[in-house]
Amino acid sequence: MELQEGRKGIPSLLFSQGECIASNITQLIGWTPLIELKNIAEKDGIGARLIGKIEPYQPLSSVKDRSALRLIEDAEEKGLITPGMTTLVGVTSGNLGIGVAFIAAQKGYKFIAVMPAKLSLDKQMLLRYLGSEVLLVDPAQHGFKALLDRVEQLKKDLGNAHVLDQFTNSANPDAHFRWTGPEIWKDTAGKVDIFVAASGSGGTITGAGKYLKMMNPSVKLICVEPAESPVISGGEPAFHNILGIGPGFVPEILDRSQIDEIVTVTTQEAMDMARRLAREEGLLVGISSGANAAACLKVASREENKGKMIVTMFSSGAERYLNTELFAQVREECVNVNMTF
Repeated sequence: MELQEGRKGIPSLLFSQGECIASNITQLIGWTPLIELKNIAEKDGIGARLIGKIEPYQPLSSVKDRSALRLIEDAEEKGLITPGMTTLVGVTSGNLGIGVAFIAAQKGYKFIAVMPAKLSLDKQMLLRYLGSEVLLVDPAQHGFKALLDRVEQLKKDLGNAHVLDQFTNSANPDAHFRWTGPEIWKDTAGKVDIFVAASGSGGTITGAGKYLKMMNPSVKLICVEPAESPVISGGEPAFHNILGIGPGFVPEILDRSQIDEIVTVTTQEAMDMARRLAREEGLLVGISSGANAAACLKVASREENKGKMIVTMFSSGAERYLNTELFAQVREECVNVNMTF
């Protein structure tokens, strides 16, 4: 992966001469701010610095905007796809698909998202609203293989189709090596000691982690996965409800050789922490972000990490999970209150 200065995104507009107007929405993909979780650290008596990178600042509110852009740009650079002619196809739990959908719309590609059925009505609605076709597959009988089989059938049926496979395509971690890693390094002034990131496709921890270790080999990389399905740790795949991570297999692009430690988090721990981030820090982030923050607290509580800077990813916004268990209690409360009128 070629070393490249991080994509500047919105800051590039602010420092431009004359008009500060983006030429298209892809120009806004990139830099997102870091925030320190001082309230939670103080309440829990944590001596380390807890830092989160707020990816809901991306145009479509997810870290997957980065991967989607690089997957499409890489295919264009290699002459594999042509706007108006190639149909893009991808397996997604939602966020990668939404990232591909808005970029495809801007560039002139048709996009077909293959999704597990009954996963997230919100994400299905957004994909359709962006003009994408959504094909639902019931993975109950054959698991993730059922989704891959549907993609293979689409390739045969469509002819001129290009599969954007975030689990095997090196362009995914390359997005984080080019952009996410350099942003973290620059914005922490090189002070990051530990980088904590959950693995879904494995792109973030592989790409950003590679960059951070290149800049400072002492940076520790900690991979987060669901306690219910600890496949990277050597356990068996099983159902969990931390959407976007823990697909039930070890992704091809995940570079396990650079991971220093794996921390597991339960679905309940992830959701509890996501709710704490909202009520104690005012941060509306999703379930996997809660998992990342919960893992950070486990790591930060160790005596050897006192005074260290721990950076993690807040991968998506909470609004994308309104119809999930994350909002179950407040959703029920709101429904009950409205029924009194």
